[in-house]
Amino acid sequence: MFFQCMMAVSLFYCAHWQTYVSGTLRFGYVDVTEAQFGVIIIHLITVIFGPGVWSVKIPGTELAFIAIYITLGVAQVILKLWHCIPVILWGGAGRNGSTIAGTSVLSPVVPLAFIVAPAILIAWKSPDGLYLQNPTIYLLTFGCVSARITNRLVVAHMTKSEMAYSDASLLGPGALFLNQYFNCPIPEKFLLYVVCVYVIYDLIKYCREVCLEICSHLNIMLFTIVPKYVSGAKSLSSAEKNGSSSKYLTRSKSKVKTN
Repeated sequence: MFFQCMMAVSLFYCAHWQTYVSGTLRFGYVDVTEAQFGVIIIHLITVIFGPGVWSVKIPGTELAFIAIYITLGVAQVILKLWHCIPVILWGGAGRNGSTIAGTSVLSPVVPLAFIVAPAILIAWKSPDGLYLQNPTIYLLTFGCVSARITNRLVVAHMTKSEMAYSDASLLGPGALFLNQYFNCPIPEKFLLYVVCVYVIYDLIKYCREVCLEICSHLNIMLFTIVPKYVSGAKSLSSAEKNGSSSKYLTRSKSKVKTN
């Protein structure tokens, strides 16, 4: 399960990484979406038939399904990277082969490394078996961090701006790593739950801010219904303040005032 999630995170990030470099979003016959559906199918099979289904023996082979699945997963990662790496290294749309923001084509690797490397090290070095005891919360935590970083990469591509190496969501994995470095003065399970709540809040906060900035720039409303009929001058003035167009009003200002 850890391999599945790290694979999906890395592939999805690489897809938008090459978009940030080349300025074009490319789709393959077998791409990130298919990989995510494959992960979903694997988990559904496990839920329906139980974990024992993956230990079914084929003549001459044990744990056949797990071996085949891992082989296909690794092959898919290699195939995706085989198409992404040339675009990332030599497909820059900016000046002198840089990204569309004019930055180095290798700069987005830093945020990705800040996600994958701590996820592996913390799970490997945990004295309490943090991942083995809390796999769902652990993967949810790092999944939200990767979602935040990937959203920032998408925004950087759309706005043609530089992507910063640091991010507020990286404080969560950093706290888990430092806690292990100092021999776990805080219980790992408790800290993991605190970090999970923090990164979920941080992701929701970031998405909200991006949506509000887009709405403010385009002068549109988010989850707001413009009134179709205005019954008085007070309602008219409030509708105008909210930016509603005159085509939604059935009576002019003069008629409203005379009434």
